[in-house]
Amino acid sequence: MKINYTGQAAFSPAQQKKLDAKFAKLGKLLDRGGEKGAHVILTTERHLHRAEITVHYYDHPLVVLHSNADQLQAITGAIEKLEKQIVKSQAKWRDSKRRPAAKSKQEAPAPAVKSKPSAAPPARPAARKARPAPGKVFKVGNDGDAKPMTVDEAMIEIGENDYMVYRDAESERLHVLVKRRDGHFDLIES
Repeated sequence: MKINYTGQAAFSPAQQKKLDAKFAKLGKLLDRGGEKGAHVILTTERHLHRAEITVHYYDHPLVVLHSNADQLQAITGAIEKLEKQIVKSQAKWRDSKRRPAAKSKQEAPAPAVKSKPSAAPPARPAARKARPAPGKVFKVGNDGDAKPMTVDEAMIEIGENDYMVYRDAESERLHVLVKRRDGHFDLIES
């Protein structure tokens, strides 16, 4: 990676070695399609050092600014921002250029299981560590013949489930009845 400095760049050999290592890491991210160049502009205003780094990546200029009281910290902060911007740009480019798999390779959707409209799904674990990938949505138990219920009927129907969604008999609105851990119920009205 070629680096051009504009402004006063007075670094000790140890500091220059650190900067070269950081720019080498950037070079690994950038230099896939040939050697790239970075332009570093250093300015000083009232004891505040500003570092601006410009890199051309996929025909787009990536520009980052960082300022600090120490010149070396200003440049390293700008390099860290530029790394994040490059990784984000690569992920965006990769996600937009990906194509879906052929239809013959995709799995056939599982058949929908019919259940009572008033039955609630099985209990979920209290805490999940990782979110699962979004799946397909299947309509289950949408017969249209579910009769509206009162709160008392819903409390009887809830059984061992944690919650129940039903249409209220009086207001014809959807309500959610949630069983609490202490044995009482919460009613959420729409």
